Amino acid sequence: MNRKEYLETARQIICEHRPDVHGKPENCFQLIADYWCIYLKQKTKQDIKLSPADVAMMMSLFKTARWQMNPNFCDNTLDNIGYVALAGELQDGSPFGV
Repeated sequence: MNRKEYLETARQIICEHRPDVHGKPENCFQLIADYWCIYLKQKTKQDIKLSPADVAMMMSLFKTARWQMNPNFCDNTLDNIGYVALAGELQDGSPFGV
């Protein structure tokens, strides 16, 4: 795939397919952040605050690790592109799906 194809495929995934499956990313990532904060508080005995943008970036790191283990599996690259794009929207407050 070339860069245009990667970007277009990632756009389709995060703007068309995934919201139908998982709901709005801002809602899903907020729920994940809430669960991770509870887990981390139990592990560290400290209050840790994570935002939905933090979740998106941490999922990008997850996909980066997967890419290192299997760089030929394009799902890791596509998901990573998507997570970084979602993190950008969450961080700057852009409306989703626009």
